[in-house]
Amino acid sequence: MLALRLLNVVAPAYFLCISLVTFVLQLFLFLPSMREDPTATPLFSPAVLHGALFLFLSANALGNYVLVIQNSPDDLGACQGTMSQRPQCPPPSTHFCRVCSRVTLRHDHHCFFTGNCIGSRNMRNFILFCLYTSLACLYSMVAGVAYISAVLSISFAHPLAFLTLLPTSISQFFSGAVLGSDMFVILMLYLWFAVGLACAGFCCHQLLLILRGQTRYQVRKGMAVRARPWRKNLQEVFGKRWLLGLLVPMFNVGTESSKQQDK
Repeated sequence: MLALRLLNVVAPAYFLCISLVTFVLQLFLFLPSMREDPTATPLFSPAVLHGALFLFLSANALGNYVLVIQNSPDDLGACQGTMSQRPQCPPPSTHFCRVCSRVTLRHDHHCFFTGNCIGSRNMRNFILFCLYTSLACLYSMVAGVAYISAVLSISFAHPLAFLTLLPTSISQFFSGAVLGSDMFVILMLYLWFAVGLACAGFCCHQLLLILRGQTRYQVRKGMAVRARPWRKNLQEVFGKRWLLGLLVPMFNVGTESSKQQDK
């Protein structure tokens, strides 16, 4: 339990450090390298378009990250205590999290990167956080590849060029042919690639469970769920204003869970 609580502190700090490093690289390396195009107009220059797109992705990722933490699942205090008291908890998928030390309704899982449980109130923000984190990481990887290609005069036309970039760069780094800053960017390329694919896969998995009307906790425990139309399941999580929430980080306005809490 001590290791889990320590991970609950280290993982958010790791995510925030990676976000800060990504922002610094974009601001001080990638954007200045795009300002050297004299043919582009100031309004539609590559640097302005790249900066606007990156700010949009990062703002949504960090905004939904904050909302996942602020919009915590309800703590069903009446369910806490001895095992004899827990049958009073409302089904389904009510679970006592040992890390958070609280009982949450429609518990899905505990996310160590946010240090919070994922349930009915913050599921939508968690999915959008995974989506925009994946897009921001993959977009940063593309911008980093363009920067490395220009600085080191490397062509990525061959499909295996990206896979062989790391071992080749390591040998060149120890021989003095590659600078430390360029080597750090190359390492970040693989980190962005890994995090982007992981978040994309996790987002797709969560969306599939939502379409089925299930949570990860229910799947893990083998709990049966009532059959409902997939549109009803989506509306319960994303609400009727899903397009607004997709573009701007916001609370679960218009969802079924928020309506139940207002009653």
